[in-house]
Amino acid sequence: MLDYDKEAERYDASRGGEPRAAAAAEAVLGLLPEGTRQLLDVGCGTGIVTRRLAAVSDGARVTGVDRAPAMTRQAATRLPGAVVLADSRRLPFPDGRFDAVTSVWLLHLAPTPADARAIVAECARVLRPGGVYVTTVDKAAAHNVGSDVDAVLAARPPSPAARDAADRVTGYAADHGLVPAGQARFTGRGQGRSPRRTIADLRRGWFVTLPPGEPLAETFAARLAALPDPDRPRPDPVFTLRAFRRPAGA
Repeated sequence: MLDYDKEAERYDASRGGEPRAAAAAEAVLGLLPEGTRQLLDVGCGTGIVTRRLAAVSDGARVTGVDRAPAMTRQAATRLPGAVVLADSRRLPFPDGRFDAVTSVWLLHLAPTPADARAIVAECARVLRPGGVYVTTVDKAAAHNVGSDVDAVLAARPPSPAARDAADRVTGYAADHGLVPAGQARFTGRGQGRSPRRTIADLRRGWFVTLPPGEPLAETFAARLAALPDPDRPRPDPVFTLRAFRRPAGA
């Protein structure tokens, strides 16, 4: 697992930067209810998407929250006074505070299914009746674009069931009174994997079943290094968003 405090300074540059953030924000905004005035971005990271939500949401107050201190410091430079250091499983806000809640590229990081469920529960708790929760689902699957890099990685030990699998997230949402309210897809611009970049990610702990420094990880690094065009990015992933609404009478 990556150390997100150590990753903070280079995270945006290594993950598609502004083009990726713009695509994500545009897709999220398309799922938000009209008249959104209070928006919470859970797991805001460096705030690169959050800032765009704030810039485009006409008249809305946008708050970001993240548990990694270095990430929140980065986010605070983009949204001064609007970023909170807190655990997404225990949000420091009252019930029904927000018109909309988002969590982009967060649920797949939950240590256990119970943690993912707790995050969704908290997002639902702070959502007002009629409000909408928007989250990414199936993140790992989005990166499988049928490339030669994917063919190498397909042989790695299987990961546990995805915490952000769409059917799981839908079930968690339903358990906390939320109903499906739409979906969208967007391209992760600048995130197409090249062999060299994938080796660097492997050695930084990106792939949970290939711990850095272990012989198996280096075996996969060697297989990746043997691929042609080591610096050519393969196709970008396409991510999926799901929206869930708290019924007005809830």
